[in-house]
Formats: sequence, structure tokens, C-alpha cells
Amino acid sequence: MNNFEVNFFVEQIDFVVEDENRIREWIVKVIEDNNFIPGIINYIFCSDEYLLKINRKHLNHDFYTDIVTFDYVQANQINSDMFISIDRVKDNAVNNSKSFYEEFHRVVIHGILHLFGYNDKTDEEKKQMRFLEDKYLSLLA
Repeated sequence: MNNFEVNFFVEQIDFVVEDENRIREWIVKVIEDNNFIPGIINYIFCSDEYLLKINRKHLNHDFYTDIVTFDYVQANQINSDMFISIDRVKDNAVNNSKSFYEEFHRVVIHGILHLFGYNDKTDEEKKQMRFLEDKYLSLLA
């Protein structure tokens, strides 16, 4: 039996993940369905300003983003710290005419897809990323 952890933390905001166990099971299923092994995965939910500081410090990016994913993958074991701005998720949900939770789940799985090696820099990569997000969101519904 593989030892793994999917942890949810909050930094400098009030936020509670609804249905934590269901989301953990979903994340693990997506990982295993892609022939990876879940390891230690930490989601840290925070504000725009908190994530902007991380983006500046670690990536030298001076802009708001919804997620910063730190990749600690070893062989085929998924390990990561993922920082998600709840402010960005809320704004993106409104801008994309989605519910908060649909956008929240999209960002949660988006980070996992990056750890599988998918990128979203080019239009073609963005199209594939969106396809995979939609595919895995349907497993949660």
C-alpha cells in the first residue's frame, strides 16, 4: 500500500474546502489513472497578495495568477506544493460564467496536470489542458 497525503492548508484568508475526502479521492484517482503514484501533495489556499509574493520570489513573475505549482515529482510519484489564490478563483469563475466550485476544482486539477508534464504556454497546449481539465472534472460530477 502506497503512503500518500493530500493536504489542504490556508494562509492569510478564511476558507474551508468543502467535501475534502471526495476531492482527495478524486485527485488520487486522476493520478493513478495516469500511471503515477500519489505522494505528498499540499494545497495551500491563499489571497492574491500572498500568491503574488510567491510568484515574484520564486518565478520572478510580477503578476497575479490562480496557481503556482512547485514540482517535486520523483520518478513517477507525484509530490508538490500548490498555492492557489482564492481571490483569482472567485474572479475567474465570474469572468468565465462558472460556479466558484467548478472553477476551484478546475484549478486544483490544473496543478496536477502540470505535474504530469502538461503545459499551457501555447494555444495548442492550452487547448489540450482545457480538454483534460474538462475530462477530469466530469469524474468529480
